[in-house]
Amino acid sequence: MSNFQRDLQRYIAITAIGPSALRSQGAPGVISAAREFLASLPLSPFGTHDAREFTARLNATTLRLQAAFPRPARHWGAARKAINLFLRDACYNVYLRETHDLAKAEPWLELPLDAVGARELRRVLGRVVPVWPGLKHLPPEMSLTYQREASALAEQRQIARVHLDVSLWVRGRPG
Repeated sequence: MSNFQRDLQRYIAITAIGPSALRSQGAPGVISAAREFLASLPLSPFGTHDAREFTARLNATTLRLQAAFPRPARHWGAARKAINLFLRDACYNVYLRETHDLAKAEPWLELPLDAVGARELRRVLGRVVPVWPGLKHLPPEMSLTYQREASALAEQRQIARVHLDVSLWVRGRPG
């Protein structure tokens, strides 16, 4: 990997995990731990057409990032959101997308979940999905339920579910 690629990946890690992305997760250092982890994460293994392979890699990486967080902040939901934000932004970056073949993974990338996205997903779908428990308390099973609902909405809109974050996040913000 070139210095440019390494610097670009670090840049994406820093910008994807902004100050509000993981706020109130239970300990200082969560954001810096996520950024450091993601800056050195091998991206090429995520560039696959195989949904099972991608999901297995995503699940394993979520557990590794969760373990890298400071002890009181080792929340699965926070780790999953950080990885999903980072992979989304890496996929949106032409250099990282091409170098690591991330276009292959676009159909499998998840909607980065948070309170705003969950609320807007419920509103847009017009049906009840589980009550949002917060990142600290988000279990994998509930995340999967939200991802299935996001997939259904994305299919209606003829986009990959990761792209729903653009409209859901914007609509959930004032201004």
